[in-house]
Formats: sequence, C-alpha cells, structure tokens
Amino acid sequence: MKMLFVVSCCWLMMSCSTDIEHYQASTPQLHIDEYFSGELIAWGMVQDYKNQLTRRFCVEITGTWQNNVGKLAETFYFDDGEVSYRNWQLVKQANGRYQGSAEDVVGIAYGQELGAVFHWQYYLQVPIDGQLVKFFLDDWMYSLDQQRVFNRTKMKKFGVTLAEVTLFFDKSHPQQRCERADNE
Repeated sequence: MKMLFVVSCCWLMMSCSTDIEHYQASTPQLHIDEYFSGELIAWGMVQDYKNQLTRRFCVEITGTWQNNVGKLAETFYFDDGEVSYRNWQLVKQANGRYQGSAEDVVGIAYGQELGAVFHWQYYLQVPIDGQLVKFFLDDWMYSLDQQRVFNRTKMKKFGVTLAEVTLFFDKSHPQQRCERADNE
C-alpha cells in the first residue's frame, strides 16, 4: 500500500510539468540561433535539493552558425578553481525545434523555442567523487530583452530533482571576461 502511494505521488509530480505552448505569445521572442551567435558571458550557481548554494561559476561562450548548424564553445570557471569545457553541436530544425550533442551529453538533446522561451532536455554525465553520474536536465530559458536571458535547470535522477542550476546570460558586454579563481 505504501509503495502504491509513493508511485502515485511521483506520477502526479512528474505530470505537473509546464507546457511550452503556454509561452507562444510571450515577448521578446527568443531565437537561439541569433542569441547564441558571437561572444557572450553568463553567471550561475548550483543549489542542492535543500536549496543550499553548492557552487558558483562564470561561463564564456562563443557561438557560430552556418545555415542551420551551430557550435557553442563554453568555458566554465568555477569558484573552487575548476575549469571545464563543453562544445555543443546544434542543428536547427522546423517549427523552432533543435537537436544537439556535446562531449558530456548522453545521446541527443532536444529543444524547442516558442515566444520568449526555449525548453531544452537532455542527459548529462557529471563527475562526482571520481565517478560519472548521469542526470536528466530539464532546462528552461527566458528572454528578458534582446541582450539578456535567464535560465533555470532542474537536475533529476529517477524523476527526483536533486539540484537546480540558475544562469543569467548577458550579451551586452561581449568583451567582458570571467574572473578566474586562480587570478589569471
């Protein structure tokens, strides 16, 4: 009986997801291929399941597009001195849909832009204590204006949110660079 209750609660929580169609009329419109073109910078943080801040970081991003194929080169600078890289290969498809891959992404990432929103979902391998742990990422980007995008990501394992990542992208000062923990 307890197991049935737990399964029912999990099913109800997972079925309460946001539908991107809700944002169809929202503005300003977010076009991923336009926004992530050229140089931009982002600042973010990771919070655990208790909402406690566990890490902060800055990301330098360079995006290039040729027709419907894009590349995003991301360099992450974490507050503990770690530096990591992710190189996205993106393909724009019909109806605002995208597919993508990167070194630490398992399989294919799928996303869709509509109105002021981009919804992106994928599996990511994260190194934790010397092991790679696979998380499901449910990623939502919201256009604030032509220069700024706000991003919230839930990191899930077995349908349970274990961490959240919050990012603020800014394209208005492309010459700005991340401060590095090692004072480079």
